[in-house]
Amino acid sequence: MKRRVVVTGVGWLTPLGTGKEEVWNALCNGESGVDLITFFDTTGFVSKIAAELKNFDPQKYMDKKDAKRLDRFVQLAVAATSLALKDSRLELDKENRDRIGVVVSSGIGGIQTIETQMKRYLAGGPSRISPFLIPMIISNMAGGQISIMWQVKGPNFAIVTACATASHCIGESVEIIKRGDAEVMISGGGESAINPLGFGGFCSMKALSVRNDAPKKASRPFDRDRDGFVMGEGAGILILEELGHAQARGAHIYGEIVGYAATGDAYHVSAPEPTGEGATKAMNLALERAGLKPQDVEYINTHGTSTLLGDKIETQAIKKVFGEQAYKLVVGSTKSMTGHLLGAAGSVEAIICLLAMEHKIVPPTINLDNPDPECDLDYIPNKARPVEVKVALSNSFGFGGHNGVLVMKKYEKT
Repeated sequence: MKRRVVVTGVGWLTPLGTGKEEVWNALCNGESGVDLITFFDTTGFVSKIAAELKNFDPQKYMDKKDAKRLDRFVQLAVAATSLALKDSRLELDKENRDRIGVVVSSGIGGIQTIETQMKRYLAGGPSRISPFLIPMIISNMAGGQISIMWQVKGPNFAIVTACATASHCIGESVEIIKRGDAEVMISGGGESAINPLGFGGFCSMKALSVRNDAPKKASRPFDRDRDGFVMGEGAGILILEELGHAQARGAHIYGEIVGYAATGDAYHVSAPEPTGEGATKAMNLALERAGLKPQDVEYINTHGTSTLLGDKIETQAIKKVFGEQAYKLVVGSTKSMTGHLLGAAGSVEAIICLLAMEHKIVPPTINLDNPDPECDLDYIPNKARPVEVKVALSNSFGFGGHNGVLVMKKYEKT
């Protein structure tokens, strides 16, 4: 019998807030989490804006000793897992822990710790380096720490594909359940790179918006006046479960993940392939594996980062896949509100797709004031819209040419 995979719990921390209801309401109200940076002095930086996660207290989710030994990206992933598990009402016991796995990662890893520890080394030599440096910086430690804290012993590994990280983590977790290696997977991503080193690196690439005089207007996917993306931070975690397992315990089901595909551009370290071939192939494959046709889709949560090339090429790819149907879709970018959460973006956006199905409303693409003539689809400009979504796609594309697409479907009892 074909094993089906559903989502039974979600948890997130974003620049728009913490917890399912708070973030969802902010998204539907078209709020922006972008502002001038408060985490460090931006003197000398060409961009001075980001979507920071404010007022995060790790000790609400772990003890003080653990918090001190974890980089912020791990703290965020652990916190989102705590929220997701609570939301799922999944009881962990000796009998099921071996059948619960974790695939959670980060696109960049512990860059805050790298910066802090390098300063200590330069000030006092090698003896000042923390013995926790290595476990604090490696991207797999988000999943590793989740496994340790909740004592779950199923498949546990990390995928690092830049901004496609969380989508690939979710997709591969689905495959693990489908082949019978686990009944439940904890999956998603966490990211926190808004520090001088991480932020400065993106500034040097000229990848970031420099709309410093109007930060809340800076992230403007598909708009003619877009000038780069806005860094964000946060975490998103999904509890994935084999359908029969979820039904047996009476779990609430947000939706079913019915398709997943990963492709490579084989083109450039940061620029998208100009024809959108890799993105096109990923969407086509994901739909094919879901057993769906383009006309079955109502909503795409795009990668939509607000970069000149990326938004245009993704639009081209959507047109190639959907043809005339592309103009009947709602095709939004919630990064206009959250900023770009890098390795956590895919999981946060997958949750948005699932909640859009549940609430029958699609969040807007804010700041879309002057549409780019080359971006001519229905991007849900500036105001949320009631839409009955039965099938949604979530696109994620990462530096290095990594493409990941998830297809989610409204769960219907059979």
